[in-house]
This record gives sequence, C-alpha cells and structure tokens, in this order.
Amino acid sequence: MHQYLAVTSNGLENLLVEELSELGISNAKPVQAGVKFKATNEQIYRCCLWSRLASRFVRILSEFNCNDDMDLYLSTTSVNWLNAFHSTKKFVVDFNGTNREIRNSQYGAMKVKDGIVDCFEKKNLPRPSISKERPDLRIHVRLHRDKALIGIDMVGGGLHQRGYRPSSGRAPLRETLANAIIKRSGWTVDKALLDPMCGSGTLLIEAAMIAGNIAPGVQREKWGFEALEDFEPELWAEIKSEASIQGRRGVKKVDCKFYGFDNDAKVLKIARDNARRAGVESLIEFKQADAVTLTRPEGFDTGVIVSNPPYGERLGTHPGLIALYTTFGAQLKSEFPGSIASIFSSDNELLSCLRMRAEKQFKLNNGALQCHQKNYQISSTPSSQSNTENGKAESAGQSLVAPDFANRLKKNIGKIGKWARKEGLDCYRIYDADLPEYNVAIDLYQEYMVIQEYAAPKDIPEEKASRRLTDIIRASIQVTGMDANKVVLKVRQKQKGRSQYQKLSSESEKLHANEYGVKLIVNLYDYLDTGLFLDHKLTRKMLGEMAQGKDFLNLFAYTGSATVHAACGGAKSTTTVDMSNTYLDWAKDNMQLNGQVGRQHQYEQADCLQWLEKSAKQFDLIFIDPPTFSNSKRMEQSFDVQRDHIMLMTNLKRLLKEGGTIVFSNNKRHFKMDMDALNELGLEARNISAKTLPLDFSRNKHIHNCWLITHKA
Repeated sequence: MHQYLAVTSNGLENLLVEELSELGISNAKPVQAGVKFKATNEQIYRCCLWSRLASRFVRILSEFNCNDDMDLYLSTTSVNWLNAFHSTKKFVVDFNGTNREIRNSQYGAMKVKDGIVDCFEKKNLPRPSISKERPDLRIHVRLHRDKALIGIDMVGGGLHQRGYRPSSGRAPLRETLANAIIKRSGWTVDKALLDPMCGSGTLLIEAAMIAGNIAPGVQREKWGFEALEDFEPELWAEIKSEASIQGRRGVKKVDCKFYGFDNDAKVLKIARDNARRAGVESLIEFKQADAVTLTRPEGFDTGVIVSNPPYGERLGTHPGLIALYTTFGAQLKSEFPGSIASIFSSDNELLSCLRMRAEKQFKLNNGALQCHQKNYQISSTPSSQSNTENGKAESAGQSLVAPDFANRLKKNIGKIGKWARKEGLDCYRIYDADLPEYNVAIDLYQEYMVIQEYAAPKDIPEEKASRRLTDIIRASIQVTGMDANKVVLKVRQKQKGRSQYQKLSSESEKLHANEYGVKLIVNLYDYLDTGLFLDHKLTRKMLGEMAQGKDFLNLFAYTGSATVHAACGGAKSTTTVDMSNTYLDWAKDNMQLNGQVGRQHQYEQADCLQWLEKSAKQFDLIFIDPPTFSNSKRMEQSFDVQRDHIMLMTNLKRLLKEGGTIVFSNNKRHFKMDMDALNELGLEARNISAKTLPLDFSRNKHIHNCWLITHKA
C-alpha cells in the first residue's frame, strides 16, 4: 500500500472523506484542502475513476522539513525515483508554494527536476527528459513555510475535466464544485431536480451521472499512474470495463427527472451538447425560459431546485441582480411549494433578497471566491405575493424594504416630480443623503434611475454598508416601479482635479435630456458623471436668458451644456474651452443636437488657466465653473479655487468687456470670496447662490456657490 493525498477545495474535506469511505477507503483523514489515506493499486484506481469531489490524487513519496534549496534538493535525491518510473518516461514538475528562502516556484521546480535527473545519472542510467506539453507523468510538490511534500500525480491533470464540456456558458462551475453543491442541496436519486438558470448544464449533468451510476472519469483517455513502474494494466482494464457496464445499465434504470431552464438559447444548446457527450441527454429536459417567470413544469411535483444564479459585480449590474434575486425568490414561493431550494452565490446580500429563511447554509470557495450555499424549505402553502415583470416593484401588499428610506423617497418623488413636470424637466434629483444611514444620491433620467453611493465612513463595517446599499436599491425599485435593468449604480468618492473624466465602462446608454427647452446628451454608464451637472440647471437657464446678442465664453466647459443654453438664448458667438477632447466633442454634439452650428461657435482644447493668460479676446458674458482643486498632469501647475480665485479674476477682467458679466461658480464648501482683493481689481460681486439652487437640491445649501461679477460702476 502507498500513502496518498486526495486534493480538494477548502471546506470539502469531510465530504471527500465520506466519498472515499464509500469507495472502500477505511483510514481517510482530513487535512487542509485534502484528505490523506493509504490504498492498494486497485483502491487508488477506483478512487481516480469514481471520485466526484477530488481534484487530483497524489502518491506521497516524501514529506520533509524544507528551509532552503539545499534541503529541497537533498530530499528529492533521497527518493528512490528508479522504483517509481523508467528513465524513458517524460515528466514535468508542478511546484506549488514558496517560503522565505525559496521565493520563486519556477526555481523550486528546477531544483526538484535536478534532484530527480541526478538520481538516474548516478546509477549510470539515461536522463529522463522534461516535457511541459505532453509529459507521461507529473511530479507534484507542495511547499508551505518549512514543510514540503513530494509525490506523483496519479491522474496527470485536474479530475474536474470530465471530457464532456469542451465549451461552456459564462462563469462555469467546476464539475467537482458542482458535485459538492449537489451533495449539500438535499437532493437524492429518488427526487426530481430542477435548475432554473442552468447555463451549460454542469449541475444537472453531474447529478444525472450520479443517478445513472456513471463514473466521472470514464471518458478520460490518459492517466498518470499508467506511466508508473508498478502499474497493473490488466487490473485497470477490468475496473474500467466494470465501470462502463455499470454506466450503460444505470442510465436505463433512472426514475427521477431532471429539468434545465435558461433564457439564453445559445447556452442551452451547449448544455444539450454537454449532456449528450456525458451520456445523460435522455435524462434531462432542457427548455428556454426566464427564471423570474418560470412556472412549475409538468411532472415536477415536489423536488429540489438547485441554482447558481449570476453574482458578478460590474458597473450597472448590481441593481439588476438585486431585482433578479428578489423576483426569483417570489417565484420560487409561488410556483414550487413544498420543494427544497438550494442556492449558491458569492454575495450573501443577494441571497437575502430571496426573502426566505435558510434551514442550512454552507461556506465554500469557487476558486478564490468565497461563496455561500443556502438551503431553503419552501412552504407547502403557495405564496400569495404576486411576481412582477422585469424586476419591477414588488406587489403593493408587501411590506416596504427599508421603510424610513422608502417613505422619504415617496415623499420626495411626489413633491419634486410635480415641480419638475411644471418646469419642463425630465432629469432631476429625488434623494440626496436625506437620511444619514442611507448615504446615496438618486437621480432620475427619464425612464432611468442613477444611484450614486457616497463612500461609507471608515468606521462603518463593509458588510453593513453593503447591506444598506442593497436595501436602498431594492426599496428604490419597489417605490418607483423602475425596471431594474434601467437602474445604474455608481460609487462616488472625493474627486481630485478632473478625475470625473476617467472612463468607467463601455456600456453606453445615451439619452437626450430635456431642460428648459434645450436638449442635452447624457451618458449614464461610461463615466462617474453623466455629462450634466443637475444642480446647475437654474444657472444654465439664467445664462440663456442673459446671452441674447452677446459674445459668450464658457471655461472648464465639460460637455458644453452652458454653451448650448447661451447659444439657444441668442448669443452672437460662443467660445467653449476645456482640456479634454472627449468632452469638447461631446459639447459639439450637444450644440449640433440643438441646431447650433456655424463659425460663430468656437471650441478650444486647452488648459483653461494657460488659455486665460494668453487670450486676447473679449466677451460680454463669461461662465466659469472651475474644479475645487486640480493637479492634473496635463496642467503646468496645481489649482486651488480658494487660493487662486483672485488670480482667475485678474485674467478674467482683461477678457471682460465694459458692461459685461462673469458668472462664477464652484463647489467648494464654505468658499469665501476675497471681496477686498476683488475691489482692488475694480470688480464687484453679488452672491446669487440661493437663487441658482433648484428645488431638487434645496436640502444641500452648499452644493455650489454662484456669483455675478461685474466692473465697478
């Protein structure tokens, strides 16, 4: 008998001990991410062929203390490699881990390779050759701190590679993990099994192979142990033949039913092809359907629903996932009373959206991702909660999620929505951190909703902040009836300089916003800001009313929305200056959308501070809304609006025609205008901040400062 290590994922050790016991192993002991045991050749052949949970089996040749490369080399040479394999065999070393002295796995692999080769040469035998592409066997090495293990991989590759899945849908589960989920789901071979989001079918196929008594390794063509000196080919052929016969007979005897649903027809085709290659095509019924509207299929009375719903995080996907889990949970309660639902996800907050109490839960890893599996016993009384289409609001009979927040949102929508309709606005803010514990801003852009999460204080645990955000999204969808796929989530933190220009996504969704008679392009996904600062809507309206017949200058212009208002208000000419070509192009598109084209409209790509110093043009009306602070690499110097605003005014005065007006705005809280310095320049200022604060921003008195600056009379 030899000593072996069965490798598995963290958290699955005890499950693997149970499986190995069923395969005839009597001395299995769990270790971290594995199980150690002793076995005969016959036993290890059966384990390799039949294990559904192990990722590989390693014959342990040596375990030793390893402090440096000399320990590694000498311990390798102490192994009797000649008894293990012949010098004609090609091998490769898989080295896992490092320590203080051996910091590079490639270096560790080289020292092991040298030790093996030297063993053969010292006996005057040919050197065995190395082959990374097609080795006959793989040497497995583990190093953790001062502990090392050397062995031979009995499989020669991952056991999760069953051979039936050459391609898969998005984010496929490993077959070994799928088996762990199945085993912990509460499913047994006498129960029907349904996967409402089956993807490439891995969960169902693995379960069907269990029901049909099909050995998971039966399709593997090459095994590492076949290259060993003690390989017993006749014994192996007998074990394989026995497994093939059992599989053929087993499929015919299966009584339980398997159902797979997915809303992607292409992925379903992959699932069917995988099932056919696995030999279980006849056992699984695949159909195209959406999980949130799925009804109980004919023949499925009660059974087990197992699912691995999507849980990836990407800009704009989180609200849709919250709605998916919420409506999916309601559908399970409505359509599958009396059944068990076992749901696997990396996001515990998403699982809470199912609104069911878990009877059992497990933690396990999907690669490096920590995940949860929760089992729910669905009440035998069908839920009276109605499901909703496309993840929209939950039924009126349901209790509100986050009631304090939801009620405030309802109140705001009633008041601000009425005002916005009267003003002719279809983009406005409906919530701005009104309640400190729900620290977000929420804006409506026609049929879209943008939720901007302000970074939580450092003393708020990440889990608590995540739970609150989930509640906010659920409650917002519930209150507004918004299609969850039209809810956009962004995280807003303190910005430096022009960092709002950083591109976040390539999932463009552009709308033409209506604002006091002009149309403005907004982009909801690609950038932190949408291209329209909503707090300045009254300022832009005022500029349009002031611009008739005037030469207008817009500095730090962003997407040129102020220029559009001025041009539509009858400006004789406009000049739009910004450092970003991207936003200048956006400004041109905004102007063209409103029919404002011609040589009288000029666009300058430049650092505004440098442009101000060099320009000799003069203007009747100037709008400037600089950043609070900027140290952009594209600027020659840093800029601080409090420190440098008089420098700005000095240059602006030179460009301002007699009788002209500067509209100066900034977003620095507690900004103080240096009235004395301004007076010395021959300018005077009038604070109009309150007049430019729209109703939807009335709670935040410091959202911006706004001043009218003119030559002294």
